[in-house]
Amino acid sequence: MKVKVLKRSAEDFVRETKHDIHKVHRNYSQTEHPFEAEREYQRALNAVKLDKVFAKPFIGSLDGHRDALTCVCKHPGRISSIASAAADGEIRLWDLTARKCKASWQGHNGVVRGICYAPGGASILSCADDKTIKFWSLGEEEAAGEVSRRQDEPKDTIVCKHMVTGITHQQQGEKFATCGENTQLWETGRSLPIRTFKWGVDSVHFVRFNPVETNLLGAGAHDNSIIIYDTRDVGPVRKVVMALRSNAMAWNPMEAMVFTTASEDYSLYSWDLRQLKAPTNIFMDHVAAVVDVDYSPTGREIVSGSYDKTIRIFRSHEGRSREVYHTKRMQRLTSVLWSNDDRYIVSGSDEMNLRLWKARASEKLGIIKNRERNSLQYQEKLKEKYSLHPKVSRIQRHRHVPKHVLNASREHTIIKTSKARKEANLRKHSKPGSMPHLPEKDKKVIEES
Repeated sequence: MKVKVLKRSAEDFVRETKHDIHKVHRNYSQTEHPFEAEREYQRALNAVKLDKVFAKPFIGSLDGHRDALTCVCKHPGRISSIASAAADGEIRLWDLTARKCKASWQGHNGVVRGICYAPGGASILSCADDKTIKFWSLGEEEAAGEVSRRQDEPKDTIVCKHMVTGITHQQQGEKFATCGENTQLWETGRSLPIRTFKWGVDSVHFVRFNPVETNLLGAGAHDNSIIIYDTRDVGPVRKVVMALRSNAMAWNPMEAMVFTTASEDYSLYSWDLRQLKAPTNIFMDHVAAVVDVDYSPTGREIVSGSYDKTIRIFRSHEGRSREVYHTKRMQRLTSVLWSNDDRYIVSGSDEMNLRLWKARASEKLGIIKNRERNSLQYQEKLKEKYSLHPKVSRIQRHRHVPKHVLNASREHTIIKTSKARKEANLRKHSKPGSMPHLPEKDKKVIEES
Protein backbone atom coordinates (compact mmCIF):
# COMPACT_ATOMS: atom_id res chain seq x y z
CA MET A 1 0.00 0.00 0.00
CA LYS A 2 1.39 3.38 -1.05
CA VAL A 3 0.63 6.42 1.10
CA LYS A 4 1.38 10.04 0.03
CA VAL A 5 2.08 12.25 3.04
CA LEU A 6 1.59 16.01 2.95
CA LYS A 7 4.53 17.67 4.61
CA ARG A 8 4.55 21.38 5.40
CA SER A 9 7.07 23.47 7.26
CA ALA A 10 5.71 25.93 9.80
CA GLU A 11 8.42 28.44 8.80
CA ASP A 12 6.71 28.89 5.43
CA PHE A 13 3.42 30.02 6.96
CA VAL A 14 4.03 31.44 10.44
CA ARG A 15 5.48 34.89 11.16
CA GLU A 16 8.65 34.99 13.22
CA THR A 17 7.42 37.99 15.23
CA LYS A 18 4.18 39.90 15.44
CA HIS A 19 5.81 42.87 13.71
CA ASP A 20 6.36 40.92 10.47
CA ILE A 21 3.79 40.88 7.71
CA HIS A 22 1.69 37.78 7.11
CA LYS A 23 3.17 35.39 4.59
CA VAL A 24 0.89 35.00 1.56
CA HIS A 25 1.50 32.49 -1.21
CA ARG A 26 0.64 33.67 -4.69
CA ASN A 27 0.12 31.66 -7.84
CA TYR A 28 1.76 33.42 -10.80
CA SER A 29 0.54 30.95 -13.41
CA GLN A 30 -0.80 32.72 -16.52
CA THR A 31 -3.44 30.06 -17.02
CA GLU A 32 -4.86 30.74 -13.56
CA HIS A 33 -4.61 34.54 -13.93
CA PRO A 34 -5.18 35.47 -17.57
CA PHE A 35 -5.71 39.23 -17.02
CA GLU A 36 -2.23 40.22 -15.84
CA ALA A 37 -1.80 43.07 -18.37
CA GLU A 38 -5.23 44.52 -17.55
CA ARG A 39 -4.46 44.51 -13.82
CA GLU A 40 -1.08 46.14 -14.40
CA TYR A 41 -2.62 48.85 -16.58
CA GLN A 42 -5.20 49.64 -13.90
CA ARG A 43 -2.46 49.81 -11.27
CA ALA A 44 -0.46 52.19 -13.47
CA LEU A 45 -3.53 54.37 -13.91
CA ASN A 46 -4.15 54.42 -10.16
CA ALA A 47 -0.46 55.22 -9.50
CA VAL A 48 -0.60 58.24 -11.84
CA LYS A 49 -3.79 59.48 -10.19
CA LEU A 50 -2.30 59.04 -6.71
CA ASP A 51 0.70 61.11 -7.82
CA LYS A 52 -1.68 63.98 -8.49
CA VAL A 53 -3.44 63.47 -5.17
CA PHE A 54 -0.22 63.56 -3.15
CA ALA A 55 1.52 66.28 -5.23
CA LYS A 56 2.41 68.89 -2.62
CA PRO A 57 5.76 70.30 -3.80
CA PHE A 58 5.93 73.45 -1.66
CA ILE A 59 7.75 72.85 1.64
CA GLY A 60 8.21 76.34 3.08
CA SER A 61 9.47 79.89 2.62
CA LEU A 62 12.44 81.68 4.16
CA ASP A 63 11.75 85.35 4.83
CA GLY A 64 14.06 87.97 6.23
CA HIS A 65 15.43 89.90 3.27
CA ARG A 66 14.22 93.47 2.94
CA ASP A 67 14.73 93.78 -0.81
CA ALA A 68 14.48 91.62 -3.92
CA LEU A 69 16.80 88.61 -4.04
CA THR A 70 19.46 88.78 -6.73
CA CYS A 71 21.54 85.60 -6.32
CA VAL A 72 21.68 82.32 -4.39
CA CYS A 73 24.49 79.78 -4.05
CA LYS A 74 24.82 76.40 -2.33
CA HIS A 75 27.52 75.12 0.02
CA PRO A 76 29.93 72.72 -1.73
CA GLY A 77 29.93 70.24 1.17
CA ARG A 78 26.82 70.76 3.28
CA ILE A 79 23.43 69.89 1.83
CA SER A 80 21.41 72.12 4.16
CA SER A 81 23.50 75.31 3.86
CA ILE A 82 22.91 78.03 1.27
CA ALA A 83 23.80 81.72 0.97
CA SER A 84 21.66 84.46 -0.56
CA ALA A 85 22.13 88.12 -1.42
CA ALA A 86 19.66 90.91 -2.07
CA ALA A 87 19.46 94.20 -3.95
CA ASP A 88 20.06 96.21 -0.76
CA GLY A 89 23.55 94.66 -0.32
CA GLU A 90 22.61 92.26 2.49
CA ILE A 91 24.02 88.72 2.58
CA ARG A 92 22.40 85.90 4.58
CA LEU A 93 23.32 82.32 5.43
CA TRP A 94 20.47 79.83 5.77
CA ASP A 95 19.97 76.45 7.38
CA LEU A 96 17.39 74.63 5.25
CA THR A 97 16.80 71.88 7.83
CA ALA A 98 15.68 74.34 10.50
CA ARG A 99 14.49 76.91 7.90
CA LYS A 100 16.27 79.65 9.81
CA CYS A 101 18.82 82.35 9.05
CA LYS A 102 22.18 81.48 10.63
CA ALA A 103 23.91 84.80 9.97
CA SER A 104 23.33 88.08 8.14
CA TRP A 105 25.36 91.18 7.45
CA GLN A 106 25.41 94.26 5.22
CA GLY A 107 27.96 93.20 2.63
CA HIS A 108 27.85 95.99 0.02
CA ASN A 109 26.48 99.45 -0.65
CA GLY A 110 24.87 98.49 -3.94
CA VAL A 111 23.03 95.62 -5.61
CA VAL A 112 24.87 92.32 -5.08
CA ARG A 113 25.42 90.83 -8.53
CA GLY A 114 27.17 87.59 -7.64
CA ILE A 115 27.94 85.31 -4.71
CA CYS A 116 29.76 81.97 -4.46
CA TYR A 117 31.41 79.68 -1.94
CA ALA A 118 35.12 78.97 -2.00
CA PRO A 119 36.17 75.29 -2.13
CA GLY A 120 35.55 73.71 1.26
CA GLY A 121 32.93 76.30 2.18
CA ALA A 122 35.14 78.19 4.65
CA SER A 123 34.61 81.55 2.93
CA ILE A 124 32.23 83.38 0.62
CA LEU A 125 33.05 85.70 -2.30
CA SER A 126 30.67 88.45 -3.33
CA CYS A 127 30.62 91.28 -5.86
CA ALA A 128 28.28 94.25 -6.28
CA ASP A 129 27.57 97.51 -8.06
CA ASP A 130 29.93 99.35 -5.69
CA LYS A 131 32.85 97.97 -7.80
CA THR A 132 34.21 95.77 -4.98
CA ILE A 133 34.92 92.06 -4.56
CA LYS A 134 34.80 90.95 -0.92
CA PHE A 135 35.91 87.79 0.86
CA TRP A 136 33.91 86.79 3.93
CA SER A 137 35.49 84.30 6.31
CA LEU A 138 33.09 81.81 7.90
CA GLY A 139 35.71 79.85 9.85
CA GLU A 140 35.32 76.41 11.33
CA GLU A 141 31.80 77.08 12.59
CA GLU A 142 30.38 76.91 9.08
CA ALA A 143 31.97 73.50 8.55
CA ALA A 144 30.06 72.34 11.63
CA GLY A 145 26.94 74.31 10.69
CA GLU A 146 27.05 76.59 13.74
CA VAL A 147 27.47 80.10 12.33
CA SER A 148 25.36 82.48 14.40
CA ARG A 149 27.35 85.68 14.68
CA ARG A 150 27.25 88.68 12.36
CA GLN A 151 29.98 89.21 9.78
CA ASP A 152 30.61 92.94 9.59
CA GLU A 153 34.21 93.11 8.35
CA PRO A 154 35.36 91.24 5.24
CA LYS A 155 38.57 89.24 5.32
CA ASP A 156 39.73 90.95 2.13
CA THR A 157 38.40 93.60 -0.27
CA ILE A 158 39.40 94.22 -3.87
CA VAL A 159 38.40 97.55 -5.48
CA CYS A 160 37.92 97.24 -9.23
CA LYS A 161 38.08 99.91 -11.94
CA HIS A 162 34.77 98.86 -13.47
CA MET A 163 31.48 97.44 -12.23
CA VAL A 164 31.52 93.67 -11.56
CA THR A 165 28.41 91.79 -12.72
CA GLY A 166 29.25 88.18 -11.83
CA ILE A 167 31.67 85.94 -9.96
CA THR A 168 32.51 82.22 -9.96
CA HIS A 169 35.13 80.07 -8.20
CA GLN A 170 36.93 76.93 -9.33
CA GLN A 171 35.73 73.67 -7.79
CA GLN A 172 39.31 72.91 -6.75
CA GLY A 173 42.02 75.51 -6.63
CA GLU A 174 42.63 79.12 -5.71
CA LYS A 175 41.43 80.80 -8.89
CA PHE A 176 38.17 82.66 -9.41
CA ALA A 177 36.77 84.70 -12.28
CA THR A 178 34.70 87.87 -12.54
CA CYS A 179 32.89 89.57 -15.40
CA GLY A 180 31.91 93.14 -16.21
CA GLU A 181 33.64 95.26 -18.82
CA ASN A 182 35.59 92.07 -19.61
CA THR A 183 36.28 88.65 -18.10
CA GLN A 184 39.10 88.59 -15.55
CA LEU A 185 40.87 85.70 -13.86
CA TRP A 186 42.01 86.20 -10.26
CA GLU A 187 43.96 84.27 -7.68
CA THR A 188 43.25 84.34 -3.95
CA GLY A 189 45.66 86.67 -2.15
CA ARG A 190 46.29 88.97 -5.11
CA SER A 191 44.73 92.40 -5.58
CA LEU A 192 45.18 92.47 -9.37
CA PRO A 193 43.87 90.02 -11.97
CA ILE A 194 46.37 87.52 -13.32
CA ARG A 195 44.65 87.48 -16.74
CA THR A 196 42.11 89.52 -18.70
CA PHE A 197 40.15 87.92 -21.52
CA LYS A 198 38.77 89.96 -24.43
CA TRP A 199 37.04 88.94 -27.63
CA GLY A 200 35.66 92.12 -29.17
CA VAL A 201 32.67 92.55 -26.84
CA ASP A 202 31.59 95.54 -24.78
CA SER A 203 30.63 93.80 -21.54
CA VAL A 204 29.98 90.37 -20.05
CA HIS A 205 27.05 89.77 -17.69
CA PHE A 206 27.58 86.19 -16.42
CA VAL A 207 30.47 83.78 -15.98
CA ARG A 208 30.63 80.11 -14.84
CA PHE A 209 33.49 77.68 -14.17
CA ASN A 210 33.13 74.11 -15.39
CA PRO A 211 32.88 71.79 -12.33
CA VAL A 212 34.50 68.84 -14.16
CA GLU A 213 37.06 70.42 -16.49
CA THR A 214 37.99 73.12 -13.99
CA ASN A 215 40.04 75.12 -16.49
CA LEU A 216 37.07 75.81 -18.77
CA LEU A 217 35.10 78.99 -18.26
CA GLY A 218 31.78 79.95 -19.86
CA ALA A 219 30.53 83.52 -20.19
CA GLY A 220 27.67 85.45 -21.77
CA ALA A 221 28.14 88.86 -23.42
CA HIS A 222 25.81 91.72 -24.33
CA ASP A 223 26.22 91.07 -28.07
CA ASN A 224 24.10 87.89 -27.57
CA SER A 225 27.17 85.68 -27.64
CA ILE A 226 28.25 82.73 -25.48
CA ILE A 227 32.03 82.54 -25.07
CA ILE A 228 34.15 79.63 -23.83
CA TYR A 229 37.56 80.44 -22.30
CA ASP A 230 40.45 78.16 -21.37
CA THR A 231 42.42 79.51 -18.40
CA ARG A 232 45.58 77.49 -19.25
CA ASP A 233 47.29 80.30 -21.19
CA VAL A 234 45.03 79.70 -24.18
CA GLY A 235 42.38 82.39 -23.79
CA PRO A 236 39.09 82.45 -25.74
CA VAL A 237 38.42 79.12 -27.42
CA ARG A 238 34.91 79.12 -28.90
CA LYS A 239 32.16 81.65 -29.48
CA VAL A 240 28.57 81.31 -30.64
CA VAL A 241 26.24 84.26 -31.34
CA MET A 242 22.53 83.75 -30.65
CA ALA A 243 19.49 85.61 -31.96
CA LEU A 244 18.69 86.90 -28.45
CA ARG A 245 20.66 87.37 -25.23
CA SER A 246 21.44 84.55 -22.81
CA ASN A 247 20.76 85.35 -19.14
CA ALA A 248 22.40 82.44 -17.31
CA MET A 249 24.42 79.29 -17.81
CA ALA A 250 24.83 75.94 -16.04
CA TRP A 251 27.37 73.18 -16.71
CA ASN A 252 26.35 69.54 -16.56
CA PRO A 253 28.09 68.09 -13.45
CA MET A 254 28.37 64.62 -15.04
CA GLU A 255 29.26 65.48 -18.65
CA ALA A 256 32.14 67.92 -18.94
CA MET A 257 31.34 69.13 -22.46
CA VAL A 258 27.60 69.80 -22.00
CA PHE A 259 26.04 73.04 -20.74
CA THR A 260 22.65 74.76 -20.84
CA THR A 261 21.84 78.45 -21.28
CA ALA A 262 18.70 80.39 -20.34
CA SER A 263 17.62 82.79 -23.05
CA GLU A 264 15.48 85.90 -23.49
CA ASP A 265 13.38 84.12 -26.15
CA TYR A 266 11.52 82.10 -23.48
CA SER A 267 13.59 78.95 -24.11
CA LEU A 268 16.61 77.07 -22.80
CA TYR A 269 19.32 75.60 -25.01
CA SER A 270 21.60 72.63 -24.36
CA TRP A 271 24.99 72.70 -26.05
CA ASP A 272 27.89 70.37 -26.69
CA LEU A 273 31.31 72.06 -26.77
CA ARG A 274 32.45 69.75 -29.56
CA GLN A 275 29.64 70.92 -31.87
CA LEU A 276 28.46 74.51 -31.39
CA LYS A 277 26.89 74.98 -34.81
CA ALA A 278 23.48 74.24 -33.30
CA PRO A 279 22.11 73.41 -29.83
CA THR A 280 21.63 69.72 -29.05
CA ASN A 281 18.22 70.35 -27.44
CA ILE A 282 15.72 73.17 -26.98
CA PHE A 283 13.53 73.32 -23.86
CA MET A 284 10.27 75.16 -24.54
CA ASP A 285 7.39 75.85 -22.14
CA HIS A 286 8.07 79.21 -20.50
CA VAL A 287 6.07 82.22 -21.67
CA ALA A 288 8.56 84.92 -20.59
CA ALA A 289 12.32 85.41 -20.44
CA VAL A 290 14.18 82.62 -18.59
CA VAL A 291 16.34 84.18 -15.87
CA ASP A 292 18.25 81.33 -14.24
CA VAL A 293 19.01 77.63 -14.74
CA ASP A 294 20.66 74.85 -12.72
CA TYR A 295 21.40 71.15 -13.19
CA SER A 296 20.51 68.34 -10.83
CA PRO A 297 23.56 66.54 -9.31
CA THR A 298 22.84 63.55 -11.57
CA GLY A 299 22.93 65.72 -14.71
CA ARG A 300 19.66 64.18 -15.93
CA GLU A 301 17.36 67.09 -15.13
CA ILE A 302 17.45 70.89 -15.13
CA VAL A 303 15.42 73.49 -13.26
CA SER A 304 14.68 76.96 -14.61
CA GLY A 305 13.13 80.15 -13.25
CA SER A 306 11.42 82.72 -15.42
CA TYR A 307 9.80 86.15 -15.48
CA ASP A 308 6.46 84.37 -15.98
CA LYS A 309 6.52 83.60 -12.21
CA THR A 310 6.94 79.84 -12.64
CA ILE A 311 9.61 77.23 -11.98
CA ARG A 312 9.88 74.42 -14.51
CA ILE A 313 11.72 71.11 -14.33
CA PHE A 314 12.91 69.47 -17.56
CA ARG A 315 14.47 66.09 -18.27
CA SER A 316 17.71 66.73 -20.12
CA HIS A 317 16.70 64.62 -23.15
CA GLU A 318 13.16 66.00 -23.50
CA GLY A 319 11.98 69.34 -24.83
CA ARG A 320 8.94 69.84 -22.60
CA SER A 321 8.79 70.31 -18.84
CA ARG A 322 7.75 67.42 -16.62
CA GLU A 323 6.73 69.74 -13.75
CA VAL A 324 5.76 73.36 -13.17
CA TYR A 325 5.67 75.07 -9.76
CA HIS A 326 3.91 78.35 -8.94
CA THR A 327 2.18 80.12 -6.05
CA LYS A 328 -0.11 83.13 -5.90
CA ARG A 329 2.42 85.20 -3.96
CA MET A 330 5.55 84.28 -5.91
CA GLN A 331 6.56 87.01 -8.33
CA ARG A 332 9.27 87.09 -11.01
CA LEU A 333 12.04 84.58 -10.37
CA THR A 334 15.62 85.82 -10.03
CA SER A 335 17.49 82.63 -9.11
CA VAL A 336 17.05 78.87 -8.76
CA LEU A 337 19.30 76.06 -7.55
CA TRP A 338 19.10 72.28 -7.11
CA SER A 339 20.30 70.81 -3.80
CA ASN A 340 23.27 68.46 -3.74
CA ASP A 341 21.17 65.49 -2.56
CA ASP A 342 18.91 65.70 -5.65
CA ARG A 343 15.75 66.07 -3.55
CA TYR A 344 15.08 69.80 -3.17
CA ILE A 345 14.93 73.01 -5.20
CA VAL A 346 15.45 76.52 -3.84
CA SER A 347 14.08 79.58 -5.62
CA GLY A 348 14.52 83.31 -5.02
CA SER A 349 12.11 85.90 -6.33
CA ASP A 350 11.34 89.61 -6.46
CA GLU A 351 9.10 89.67 -3.41
CA MET A 352 12.05 89.05 -1.01
CA ASN A 353 11.34 85.37 -0.35
CA LEU A 354 13.34 82.19 -0.68
CA ARG A 355 11.18 79.13 -1.26
CA LEU A 356 11.98 75.47 -0.70
CA TRP A 357 10.39 72.89 -3.05
CA LYS A 358 10.50 69.14 -3.53
CA ALA A 359 12.24 68.03 -6.72
CA ARG A 360 9.54 65.35 -7.13
CA ALA A 361 6.18 66.79 -6.19
CA SER A 362 4.55 63.63 -4.78
CA GLU A 363 7.64 62.25 -3.02
CA LYS A 364 7.10 61.29 0.61
CA LEU A 365 9.46 62.97 3.07
CA GLY A 366 10.73 61.13 6.13
CA ILE A 367 11.52 57.49 6.87
CA ILE A 368 10.14 54.93 4.41
CA LYS A 369 9.94 51.23 5.27
CA ASN A 370 11.29 48.64 2.85
CA ARG A 371 7.84 47.37 1.95
CA GLU A 372 6.62 50.86 1.10
CA ARG A 373 9.78 51.64 -0.86
CA ASN A 374 9.34 48.45 -2.93
CA SER A 375 5.73 49.40 -3.61
CA LEU A 376 6.74 52.91 -4.78
CA GLN A 377 9.46 51.50 -7.03
CA TYR A 378 6.95 49.04 -8.51
CA GLN A 379 4.54 51.90 -9.22
CA GLU A 380 7.29 53.91 -10.92
CA LYS A 381 8.10 50.98 -13.20
CA LEU A 382 4.42 50.56 -14.05
CA LYS A 383 4.10 54.27 -14.91
CA GLU A 384 7.17 54.00 -17.12
CA LYS A 385 5.84 50.88 -18.84
CA TYR A 386 2.40 52.36 -19.61
CA SER A 387 3.50 55.98 -20.10
CA LEU A 388 2.49 55.97 -23.79
CA HIS A 389 -1.08 54.86 -23.16
CA PRO A 390 -3.49 57.74 -23.83
CA LYS A 391 -5.15 57.93 -20.42
CA VAL A 392 -1.92 57.58 -18.46
CA SER A 393 -0.02 60.12 -20.59
CA ARG A 394 -2.90 62.63 -20.44
CA ILE A 395 -3.02 62.51 -16.64
CA GLN A 396 0.79 62.71 -16.41
CA ARG A 397 1.00 65.75 -18.71
CA HIS A 398 -1.83 67.78 -17.25
CA ARG A 399 -0.81 70.72 -15.04
CA HIS A 400 -2.83 73.59 -13.63
CA VAL A 401 -1.06 76.87 -14.43
CA PRO A 402 -1.94 80.50 -13.62
CA LYS A 403 -4.37 82.21 -15.96
CA HIS A 404 -1.80 84.64 -17.38
CA VAL A 405 0.51 81.72 -18.25
CA LEU A 406 -2.29 79.79 -19.92
CA ASN A 407 -3.39 82.78 -21.99
CA ALA A 408 0.20 83.61 -22.98
CA SER A 409 0.91 80.01 -24.04
CA ARG A 410 -2.22 79.99 -26.20
CA GLU A 411 -1.14 83.26 -27.81
CA HIS A 412 2.34 81.89 -28.50
CA THR A 413 0.81 78.80 -30.10
CA ILE A 414 -1.22 81.02 -32.44
CA ILE A 415 1.88 83.06 -33.32
CA LYS A 416 3.97 79.95 -34.07
CA THR A 417 1.20 78.42 -36.18
CA SER A 418 0.81 81.66 -38.12
CA LYS A 419 4.56 81.88 -38.81
CA ALA A 420 4.69 78.26 -39.96
CA ARG A 421 1.70 78.79 -42.27
CA LYS A 422 3.24 81.94 -43.76
CA GLU A 423 6.55 80.16 -44.34
CA ALA A 424 4.76 77.24 -45.99
CA ASN A 425 2.87 79.61 -48.32
CA LEU A 426 6.08 81.44 -49.27
CA ARG A 427 7.80 78.12 -50.02
CA LYS A 428 4.80 76.97 -52.03
CA HIS A 429 4.88 80.03 -54.30
CA SER A 430 8.66 80.34 -54.62
CA LYS A 431 11.14 78.74 -56.93
CA PRO A 432 11.86 75.12 -55.90
CA GLY A 433 14.93 75.00 -53.65
CA SER A 434 15.04 78.75 -53.00
CA MET A 435 13.56 78.38 -49.49
CA PRO A 436 15.10 75.30 -47.86
CA HIS A 437 13.61 73.76 -44.73
CA LEU A 438 15.63 74.89 -41.69
CA PRO A 439 15.40 72.96 -38.40
CA GLU A 440 14.35 75.02 -35.38
CA LYS A 441 17.79 74.49 -33.81
CA ASP A 442 19.60 76.08 -36.78
CA LYS A 443 17.40 79.18 -36.75
CA LYS A 444 18.63 80.23 -33.31
CA VAL A 445 22.35 80.45 -34.11
CA ILE A 446 23.56 83.46 -36.10
CA GLU A 447 27.32 82.87 -36.08
CA GLU A 448 29.76 80.30 -34.67
CA SER A 449 33.51 80.70 -34.42
